[in-house]
Amino acid sequence: MAADGAAEVFRRRGHAVVVGASLAGLRAAETLREEGFTGTLTMIGDEPRDPYDRPPLSKQVLLGRVPADGTELPRRRALDARWRLGVAAAGLDLAGRRVRLADGEEVAFDRLLIATGARARPWFRESEAALDGVFVLRTADDAARLTRRLAAGPRRVLVVGAGFTGSEIASACRERGLEVTVAERGPAPLVGALGGVVGAVAARLQRDHGVDLRCGVTVTALEGDLAGRLRRAHLSDGAALDVDVAVIGLGAIRNTEWLTGSGLAAGPRGVACDAGCRAFDVHGIVTDDVFVAGDVARSPHPLFGYQFLSLEHWGNAVAQAEVAAHNMISSGLDRRPHLWLPAFWSAQFGVNVKSVGVPPLGDELVVTQGALAENRFVAAYGFQGRFIAAVAFDQGRWLDFYRGLIESAAPFPPAFTNLDRRTDGTRPVPADFPDPSLPTHGPTVTLSGYSPSERRLRFTPAPA
Repeated sequence: MAADGAAEVFRRRGHAVVVGASLAGLRAAETLREEGFTGTLTMIGDEPRDPYDRPPLSKQVLLGRVPADGTELPRRRALDARWRLGVAAAGLDLAGRRVRLADGEEVAFDRLLIATGARARPWFRESEAALDGVFVLRTADDAARLTRRLAAGPRRVLVVGAGFTGSEIASACRERGLEVTVAERGPAPLVGALGGVVGAVAARLQRDHGVDLRCGVTVTALEGDLAGRLRRAHLSDGAALDVDVAVIGLGAIRNTEWLTGSGLAAGPRGVACDAGCRAFDVHGIVTDDVFVAGDVARSPHPLFGYQFLSLEHWGNAVAQAEVAAHNMISSGLDRRPHLWLPAFWSAQFGVNVKSVGVPPLGDELVVTQGALAENRFVAAYGFQGRFIAAVAFDQGRWLDFYRGLIESAAPFPPAFTNLDRRTDGTRPVPADFPDPSLPTHGPTVTLSGYSPSERRLRFTPAPA
């Protein structure tokens, strides 16, 4: 059957399965229905609750302003779907077009969308991770447990990792009036995401708000009492801290283990797909019936040298899900690429931090508006002589202007007259990102090719 005919048959009578019932999965399902898909729709999710919004968990929920079960995502329309919530996907039979669930059920599909997202990276020692008082923050249940403990007034909270989530948690703790220590292995908070120049501003913000910020150290052990309650943390510099709450903010793990052996190009960095959200197999050949969206996806972007981007951004999850759903029911020239320009925001210590583009790709930085010392500025990032990103502290209204510069590959450093004369100078300085070969915490964008740990093929010499 011709491709156009197959797409039309699927649109009218096919079975679409969406694995992942969070933001990307929900928006993809809604888009399928909005664009005329009248076939069978099955939604599979490992959490036993309706799709909910995650960004408020580290902000409004931890502050007690919104209950943990009060961030349910609004529905754009009725889905007429079969929901399989509270059961995780456990395997994929690509040839047989079947998803195997953890309870043993198998769900057949004509076209599949993988939107399984990511989970919090746990503490590396299971016995210490199980101590009463050790938390991660990724799910609504995580947020509910942590909020209850913070409301009880712990003596001191330890936050391990000063990425965006860790910094937001520390901010919420200080707003609650709690003593908090942040341990960060890098030289400054947010250094993996925004570089050392802006990271120094983030460090000053934390300390000005009473955070005991300790950089260049790691937590080597968490110690509990005889009742299994957290009581002490040991640091790599020899220090020991009396703490009764520790929040582990060491980044996320993409949920791809269930795809092991499936034949898809899936690994620790996500599932590789083309710009149309179609998954690649292990040979680098694009599939036609399996699509990917959200935090679990790795896709090439023409503005950034067609490098594969893994994005943990709310806006990216929505935009990519909509493109994936459109392409699931389209063929040929009707399909469109996912070309969303990365953007994110964070609220911490009374400052709104917003970004557009890919700051970690930048090698130089110039403050184009405001001043670093005032915690109110725009920093523009350049790479090989062109604009690549911009970061704003309480200056987010200007980011659409910088978005246009990035999309047009405008030359860097900027030639325009400064809009704000209080800048720190117009000469570019090194953005001061850490060595990419060293582990860091907090980047929201990963630039990568195929995972070097995946050795799927073996080459042997031909016999003589």
